[in-house]
Amino acid sequence: MPDSPPELRNVNVTRYVTPLREGGSLPAIAEADDGFLYVLKFRGAGQGPKALIAELIGGEIARLLGLKIPEIVFAHVSEAFGRTEPDEEIQDLLKASTGLNLGLHYLSGSITFDPTVTAVDAELASRIVWLDCLLNNVDRTVRNTNMLLWHKELWLIDHGAALYFHHSWQNWEEKARQPFMQVKDHVLLPRATELELVDTAYRLILNNERIRNIIALIPDEWLMIDAPFASPAEHRDAYARFLEIRMAHSEIFVKEAQHARATLI
Repeated sequence: MPDSPPELRNVNVTRYVTPLREGGSLPAIAEADDGFLYVLKFRGAGQGPKALIAELIGGEIARLLGLKIPEIVFAHVSEAFGRTEPDEEIQDLLKASTGLNLGLHYLSGSITFDPTVTAVDAELASRIVWLDCLLNNVDRTVRNTNMLLWHKELWLIDHGAALYFHHSWQNWEEKARQPFMQVKDHVLLPRATELELVDTAYRLILNNERIRNIIALIPDEWLMIDAPFASPAEHRDAYARFLEIRMAHSEIFVKEAQHARATLI
């Protein structure tokens, strides 16, 4: 049977709880009308919808590949939501983010992953390094691991810095075939000894149909802001083509990661 395309729930933001004061998207903890807390990523923040698109694509690909990701939802912010906010900076952000934003289920009680305290097995480390090479995710370093421990399991968060090529779209087809040079700074690279095995397994899972099912989730309104393409359909196709090309040449980024690891040990 064919796979069912992924779906994201829609929630309405009812209460701004507290800013997190970190990350390019100026996230905050907010409550929604389903009673749950979410880490809210705002379309009106500095990097705009592109950070939300990267978060959506990166998170749902990670989920498809069997990695732990908090539930991602479409979070609606009403025009009246920010009027009672006393902080002018936050009020401006909320006003600029009226409409559709992105939320990730808040993992209450989680702690930041510390590689000096918690050992990650070679297979899991290899799976995460492979993912970040595919996505060009520059933000999984010792300085900022973007991983949490929750109920004794490792959860990945914050993929907003991934797919950084889409901030200009220049020579994107050429970039799709390039190695991920920043892998040398990846926090889990020293443990990633099974990249070839992971590559073989993931190439079977992440096929073109599944890539395009995930890309189809991107809302039109995010794609039409500062868009270099004539239509949302063309924009989606370019994201899909980038990932399809990258998957077809995954041996390039796998070899670069292996080379970078060899220089560390």
